[in-house]
Amino acid sequence: MTTTRPVTSGTVDLGLSGAVVLVTGGARGVGAGIASVLAGLGAVPVICGRTAPGAGNEVSEPNQPRPAPHEFHACDVRDSDAVATMIAAIVEKHGRLDGVVNNAGGSPFALAADASDNFARKIIELNLVAPLVVARAAHAVMAGQDGGGAIVNVSSVSGHRPSPGTSAYGASKAGLDNLTESLAVEWAPTVRLNSVVCGPIETELSHLHYGDADGVAAVGATIPMGRLASPADVGNAVAFLLSPLAAYITGSTLTLHGGGEKPAFLDAANADNSV
Repeated sequence: MTTTRPVTSGTVDLGLSGAVVLVTGGARGVGAGIASVLAGLGAVPVICGRTAPGAGNEVSEPNQPRPAPHEFHACDVRDSDAVATMIAAIVEKHGRLDGVVNNAGGSPFALAADASDNFARKIIELNLVAPLVVARAAHAVMAGQDGGGAIVNVSSVSGHRPSPGTSAYGASKAGLDNLTESLAVEWAPTVRLNSVVCGPIETELSHLHYGDADGVAAVGATIPMGRLASPADVGNAVAFLLSPLAAYITGSTLTLHGGGEKPAFLDAANADNSV
């Protein structure tokens, strides 16, 4: 059986029951969707962010119930001391840390010629340096515990194609995928690292990038699968990479873009491209 809609965890057993997993930026959007999928699989999601869930922050997927509240830690993931304190608190409470999902990130639209140097530095710090900071702190715990651990970095197709208007973000995501490969080699076999390279995702903030519902639908129509990804789609991919089913997968990128973008030249050409 095939489906074009995301499958909920339901009774699927990926071997994640009881696994303690930190999801950065897990209070809303993609992060909340990832945490909800993990909870449905029996894992223990721990989320962090600069703002606690509440006042609508925890919405994960359009027209879906709000996810159950998860353990939350206030933390700026760019601050190495704050991250170290958070990781220590998680381990003190749960006794271990089995997985990390570096999801926090993003960028507002800003043309490179107009944006300040400080703006670019902050974008690179959030999308590239912060995942390294979190990964290093997690590795210090995982390397010394039975079973090691797994880290999944949420990346973007912007790191693999031109990213006009978000050039620093695209460069950061390209760097994040290389960082994933490098750390996977350095930290094997105890700690596995992989990245999920995401295309457009529909969240409560989609209007900031694509406009109203018609804009979202128009963008979805350009994708072979006919829609944007949902946070649950990302969560399912992340859950697989964290699970024992992916025990031999490390240093890899899983592309989650619904088939990608139709090449622009096909629409520009005069030839009949209908076949």
